[in-house]
Formats: sequence, C-alpha cells, structure tokens
Amino acid sequence: MSELENRRERLEFNKLQKRLRRNVGRAIADFNMIEEGDKIMVCLSGGKDSYAMLDILLNLQRTAPVRFELVAVNMDQKQPGFPEHVLPEYLQSLGVPYHIVEKDTYSVVKEVVPEGKTTCGLCSRLRRGTLYGFAEEIGATKVALGHHKDDIVETLFLNMFYGGRLKAMPPKLRADDGRNIVIRPLAYCREQDIEQFAAIKQFPIIPCNLCGSQENLQRQAIKQMLRDWDQKFPGRSENIFAALTRVSPSQLADRDLYDFESLELDRTTPAAGARGEHAIQRQVHSWIPDGEEESVAEPPRYIEALNL
Repeated sequence: MSELENRRERLEFNKLQKRLRRNVGRAIADFNMIEEGDKIMVCLSGGKDSYAMLDILLNLQRTAPVRFELVAVNMDQKQPGFPEHVLPEYLQSLGVPYHIVEKDTYSVVKEVVPEGKTTCGLCSRLRRGTLYGFAEEIGATKVALGHHKDDIVETLFLNMFYGGRLKAMPPKLRADDGRNIVIRPLAYCREQDIEQFAAIKQFPIIPCNLCGSQENLQRQAIKQMLRDWDQKFPGRSENIFAALTRVSPSQLADRDLYDFESLELDRTTPAAGARGEHAIQRQVHSWIPDGEEESVAEPPRYIEALNL
C-alpha cells in the first residue's frame, strides 16, 4: 500500500472516530447520562457495539467536564465453546478494571424455550436481572449498554408489529424497581459506523452462538426492512429516530397519556397565526474533545403532516 493510500485511510478513520465521539458526547449531554462521581458499569458482550462503547468512553473520560469511573463487566452465560480467555486478556491489555460474572443462563434458556423458537427474549431478561443485581453489588451508579440508533429504531418496529405497543429503547432509563439507571451512550451512532470502527480497531469479536445462529428472527426481518428503506429512501431511519424525540401525545390515541375526554372548546383568544421555526442549539461542546466539533451533520429535513 502506498504512502498516499495510508494517509487517506488514516484520514477516513480520524473522521469516523471523531463522528462517533461527537455523537456519544452529544447523547451524554442531551440526556445527562454521566454526572460527577459516577461509577459506570460498562456491559461487555464481546460484540462490536460494546467494544466500541468502551473504547469511546475511555477516550472521552480523559477530556470530560466531570470525573467518572469505568468498570467493565462481562457475563459468562456458560455457552458451549465460549472463549473465556478473550475478554480478560483484552481488558488486561487496556488496564481497565473488570469483572466476569458467571451465571449459567444457557441451560435455563435451552430447558425452557422449545427447539427452534427465539431465545433472545428470555436470554436478555435473565442477563439483565443478573447484571442489575451485580451493579448494586459493586456500587455502580449507571449501567451502560451498547445499543445504537439502529437498535432503537428496530425495537420501535418490533414492538409495533409484534406487540401492538408504541415503545422503543430510551437513551436513559430508570429500572422498574428504581434501583438502577441504564444509559445507552451509542444512541446517536449508526450501526454501519460502528461496524467500520470495529473492523479497523480489530476488536476480538466473540459471536453469540446461543441465539445468533437462529434463522428468521423477527429482529433480523425488521433490520432488513429498514436497510431496504434506507437504500430506497436515504435518511428514513434518521427521521424515524427523530420522531421518537418529537412526540405529540395529543396526536396519538393513548387515553392514559392524554386526557381526550375532558377536551373543551376555547375561543377566548384570537386564532394563532403561522408558526415560526426555531432552532435550538444545545451547548454540548464540553463533552466533545477539542477539534472534533467541526463538520456537524445537518439535521434531517422533516415534512410535517398538518392537522386539518
């Protein structure tokens, strides 16, 4: 490879890395994910997303406006053939504090779920419960998961198509029992960027042999649908994600969310004129390392359906 090609590759990688760091910094600032003195339990599965999340958080930790601690945690679910040495060796090379939590959820899943059925739901619930308990045990104030923007959009459609609910994955969540706060620092990052980043960084990826080998999973069908949409209509997934941040409860049909029954006429004030457009600039530069603020992507253009 020529010196010119090497320079071009380095330039492209730097752009990619800056884009990912910038998106993570914005998500952290927008949702106040990390606060002074936090102890962040970074959940590592051995997949590209969690590796990228840890790498970016380690870099941001050096320049962040607040002090926080990172501790990596992997859950060994006792899957046959799981390479137990990979993550400890990788984390030791980084000098990152870590824990390996051993819990045989594999046997439980295989015993409960019929052959050929999707194991992901039960597997994730068992894993989540164990990790939540361990977060309390080590005094972690936040639990960081590696879900990205595409995961969030896919979950929205999974819940709509198969569950009849308008629900996705929030970038920040308090557990139902109130004992843990979950954050998703990659919420603004696209999967294709993470894939490219992981390939260049050569993370020691560990495949999921428990559920990843199952065919015709619902999530895979949704993923392919969204990829097809993005090819035919560039920016559609971005707009769908943006819709999750611009919810109008009065324009839906959830009677628990909006009081439709008590609506009354109010003609005491003059009719409103045309609405102006207002751009809101968030001050998130403190979470973005110096020199990485430039080349901010334009926000998606929306075509708003007027209520007539």
